[in-house]
Amino acid sequence: MTALLIIIYIAFISLGLPDSVLGSAWPVIRLDLSAPVSLVGYVAMTISAGTVVSSLLSNRMVARFGTAKVTTVSVLMTAVGLVGYSLAGQAAWLFLWAIPLGLGAGSVDAALNNFVALHYKSMHMNWLHCFWGVGATAGPIIMSFFLANGRGWRTGYGVIAGLQFALVLVLFASLRLWQGRDQAAGSKDGGSPVVSNREALGVPLVKLALVSFACFSITEATTGLWSSSYLVGVHGMAPAAAARWTASFYGGITVGRLLSGFLSMKLKNAALIRGGQLVCVAGAVLLMLPVPVQLSACGIVLIGLGTAPIFPAMLHETPNRFGAAASGAIMGLQMAVAYAGGTLGSPLFGFLASVTSLNLLPYYVLAAVVTMLAASELLNGRLEGRRPVWMTGKN
Repeated sequence: MTALLIIIYIAFISLGLPDSVLGSAWPVIRLDLSAPVSLVGYVAMTISAGTVVSSLLSNRMVARFGTAKVTTVSVLMTAVGLVGYSLAGQAAWLFLWAIPLGLGAGSVDAALNNFVALHYKSMHMNWLHCFWGVGATAGPIIMSFFLANGRGWRTGYGVIAGLQFALVLVLFASLRLWQGRDQAAGSKDGGSPVVSNREALGVPLVKLALVSFACFSITEATTGLWSSSYLVGVHGMAPAAAARWTASFYGGITVGRLLSGFLSMKLKNAALIRGGQLVCVAGAVLLMLPVPVQLSACGIVLIGLGTAPIFPAMLHETPNRFGAAASGAIMGLQMAVAYAGGTLGSPLFGFLASVTSLNLLPYYVLAAVVTMLAASELLNGRLEGRRPVWMTGKN
């Protein structure tokens, strides 16, 4: 199992590699392809739409083909999409190649998260998502290297695609390692019917979990996208300094997930989720306070640290909350809702800020965090057959 776990860790790095490359290379790509600045938002939404669709289909795909084959084919799809980007001669082609990128990312994400939730301890879920952060950080670094050396964004995409193809070969060679553990619970080969998305949505309390996932993604995506604009527009911070604080937000997520892996050895998932949400509340409140800008900006780092354990812990808790038989379908729903929340939450804030002001950011984030906290505590309370802990005062 050690060899398989190492492969899964590598796969999570691979998951993160393409996620942040488009944004980092877009200033150059749009000039080469004569595309408007705003087009990248529509391309990103196309990718997100693909991830939502494939997340919803992932449980049936895993039940039929197994996690290993679904993961291998999904990574192959992302590699093909990246090659397509490197060869795109017109902006319209970006939308075509966004389809395999999105479909591949959603399937592998949902499949691997459910497999880890079923077979590994919580610390591995945290560290795996930390490794996703490593990949998300490495992608722009690879791209910037080739841009700085005059090799161009196409070479950068080609190299990242090559890394994905290398992972496909590793996954293909490791298919035997998955035997005996690859069969999804509740699959047709296991003697039980596959749980449909409609049936999963009808499982008691699932809707509360979906609210938590949507609000988490709104919190993370909105803070990551708008924090720099907030610091510049509201506090008058220099753009370069604001960008460093945004980088610190993602650094807080990565470091926080590394630390959460160790904390999970002592604390239960519910405690990690609650603790992370309360740290997010503190971060949003700090952004609101009339304090020096450097201190206020620390709230962005706090939100990063707070979000770090929430997503991995909620994913790992899925089989415990709803049973192993339904976890695959519910995991797909959760990932789909998370992608949708992240995709729609940030543009919604942008619209609200355009008719009000950027001062709205900490209040918007706080509203998302408080809603997530309320849904999570209500879910925990009902699962345990008692009132939510925040209403009873119990620990």
